[in-house]
Amino acid sequence: PADPARSRRPDATTRLAVPADLRTGLGRDAVGVPARFGFKILSRLPVNGCVYADADWWWWLVPAGSDLDLTWPLPACYASGAVIPDRRPRLIHHPDGTSPYTPPIPLYLLTCQLTGVAPAWSASSVRSAL
Repeated sequence: PADPARSRRPDATTRLAVPADLRTGLGRDAVGVPARFGFKILSRLPVNGCVYADADWWWWLVPAGSDLDLTWPLPACYASGAVIPDRRPRLIHHPDGTSPYTPPIPLYLLTCQLTGVAPAWSASSVRSAL
């Protein structure tokens, strides 16, 4: 019999499925990192939402738009709509509460620290003045 993993197209994608008991009222995107960073991030974040993994990548669900005004450092990958390469990711961490999200700012800062990249935000065009 043919191996289904080998018969999949190399450019096939999948959208990360959210468990039915969790609410995605803020939309959903995902941040992926190579597997070598996975356990370090999972163990160091104060709060983890849904975390998925395959042999090569780990993915954290974040609210949609978590890339607004910042660039995630390489080798991290930001996936709008939580659409990622189909390598058969599986849910490896289910959050304790009802939110599927990992707070994006702590995830961003930790990803920057682990990759040796200084955090950087785009300057906002809105100013506060009296």
